[in-house]
Formats: sequence, structure tokens, C-alpha cells
Amino acid sequence: MKDECLICGAPLKYLENDERMECAICHKKETSKTVCDNGHYVCSECHTQGMDRIIGVCLAETSKNPIEILQRMMALPFCHMHGPEHHVMVGSALLTAYKNAGGNIDLARSLIEMQARGRKVPGGACGFWGACGAGVSAGMFVSIVTGSTPLANEAWGLSNKMTSSALGAIGEVGGPRCCKRDSYLSIIKAVEFAKEHLGVSMALSEIKCIHSEQNNQCIGTRCPFQ
Repeated sequence: MKDECLICGAPLKYLENDERMECAICHKKETSKTVCDNGHYVCSECHTQGMDRIIGVCLAETSKNPIEILQRMMALPFCHMHGPEHHVMVGSALLTAYKNAGGNIDLARSLIEMQARGRKVPGGACGFWGACGAGVSAGMFVSIVTGSTPLANEAWGLSNKMTSSALGAIGEVGGPRCCKRDSYLSIIKAVEFAKEHLGVSMALSEIKCIHSEQNNQCIGTRCPFQ
């Protein structure tokens, strides 16, 4: 759907300062900068209802190609054109392809951890934090497979390098945001990074965008996937 508000379809707007909002679905009250032109606010939890399906989908996957895995998740009903679900999906697709390509991880435990971490990155982080959640999700992928903690040495460095590489690619293309484009860019960088630094070769395929008609802010020919 091309419209953006999950309640009425009106365009979203981003406020200068946080305001106290009530979710139009669950009526939870919290602070946010995001509201539609008609005043509707939808919290991240309601926006991502059904996202727990990711774990089951990934555990059934045999593909070594994280783009293929991501695109299958994007086709599920819980996934919108934009939204914080991508902050979980990118890392989950990478963990799954990494395992299928020979990576030594407990996939079920890793996916549960990815859900826990990715859900904490709010929608709009790309603009308000200067760190797109898709890029951060790629860094979480490396953090999980290397067992990084704040006190780790090499793993700590690799995780931050991965996030930096993904955010660099996203920043080079420029805004406004597109959760699909930024997810693809992050995964491409992560596949390159895993081969060089982790010794695991995942597969990649050509990416051709099929979402531009649903994106009110599509950048057209500036997008590398047009």
C-alpha cells in the first residue's frame, strides 16, 4: 500500500520534539516523534505484529542467499514498506544464510537473540540517531556470530566495523530513507564482510526493486536497485 498510516492511510510526519502519544490500536501511551496527518500514532509493537513468524520461517530455510531469505520475509503480511521490522529481518536473514553456508552457530538461539536486540531499535533511528536500523542489524549479526560483548576484543571491533561498513553504504546513496533499499545495502556489505573476516561465503543474487510503487519517497534512478 502506498499510503503510510496503518489506521487511515494518511502520510506520516515527524515532529521536532518528542510528544506524549497514545497508540491508536492498543492505547498504550509513550513518547514519540511520529504521527500521521490525522493525528494517529501506532507503537512499534503494534506495527510489527506477526513478526515472531520470522523465527519459524528462518528455521525452515535452506538457502545460503540472505537476499532471497529477506525477500521471502518481505512478502509476508507483517512486513510493511517501512518500519522497525526491518531491524530484525536483516540480521535474521544473515544469520540464516550464514548457518546454511557452514557458519557454526545455534540458529534458533541466535534468531531469538536477534529478535530481542533488533526490537530495541526504534523506527526512525535512521533520521533521529544517524544510524539506520538495517545497518545496525547487520552489526548485530556479526556481534551474535562472534559472541561479542562490551568487553570483547576482536569481536567488539568486528561488530563495529560491520555496522560502519553498512552505514557507509547507506549514507553514500543518501536519503530520504527506504527500508528496502537500506536492507539490501546492509546485506550486501555483510556478505562481503563475512567472507573476508569470518571465512563464510554466503550467496548473493542480483537485486531488482519491486517496491518502488509503494514508496512515496522513492529516489528513483538514484537507487542502485532500480
